[in-house]
Amino acid sequence: MAVSLSSPVTGGAQTGFTSPTYTVVADIAPDVNGRQWAVTALGGTQTGASIHSVAQPFTWTYWKPKVFRVLGKPNPTTGLVTSVPVNVHKIVVRKGVLPLAGQPFVNASVEISIKIPAGSDVAGPAELRAMLSCAIGGINQVSAGIGDTAISGIV
Repeated sequence: MAVSLSSPVTGGAQTGFTSPTYTVVADIAPDVNGRQWAVTALGGTQTGASIHSVAQPFTWTYWKPKVFRVLGKPNPTTGLVTSVPVNVHKIVVRKGVLPLAGQPFVNASVEISIKIPAGSDVAGPAELRAMLSCAIGGINQVSAGIGDTAISGIV
């Protein structure tokens, strides 16, 4: 399996957290084209954070397209492919959070969509890997800033 979280997952830097880690176990995704893991233990200092439960989920899910789309044939006159289909992969992390003390939990989520033009996996795999590497590295680099902005609203 190409997408598989190994436990523990080292978390990105966040203000107030020290060396956050997440122990994950394989879970069953809501559909056959997904792989899911549930967070069963926290490591480091994460005061106020909690693990997965039915009422307060904490899951990491990877979705692949149910049916991969392929590149069509070029126009015989122009040589151009007029419509390039896109295969969408998605990562969804959801966490039950309290909107107000004494209220029921509500799911917050992070959704990352990865849109891959059909054919580019063969014609330019290094370009796709560079895009993904930069995206993941950038998110990791600004992890604490994203968390701070989510809390303060200040960029």
